[in-house]
Amino acid sequence: MITLTENAQKKVHSILEGEGPDARLRMLVSGKGCAGLTYGFEITDEIEEGDTEVDAGLVKVVVDEFSVPYLQGSVVDFVESITGSKFDIKNPNAKSSCGCGDSFNPY
Repeated sequence: MITLTENAQKKVHSILEGEGPDARLRMLVSGKGCAGLTYGFEITDEIEEGDTEVDAGLVKVVVDEFSVPYLQGSVVDFVESITGSKFDIKNPNAKSSCGCGDSFNPY
């Protein structure tokens, strides 16, 4: 469903280390991005009804029912460059995206 590269797994794992044994990354989309939908990340220890849990190697990722069809097949990487670091999402469902890559249009 969602794949995290080795770099992304390591970064998420380091973020979750101090959050407790049940900590997971919640990945979601919401309708407030400049290109339509925007990506979001949260730390959670709760799985809600309708959530999908993905075993992503070193970490577990939770995706809510609304976000699943928009994130299906996405690959999340963590990239570091001279200008900064960020999670980079390659989403096969995005028909277009904004210049910064934080939001996308699936239509």
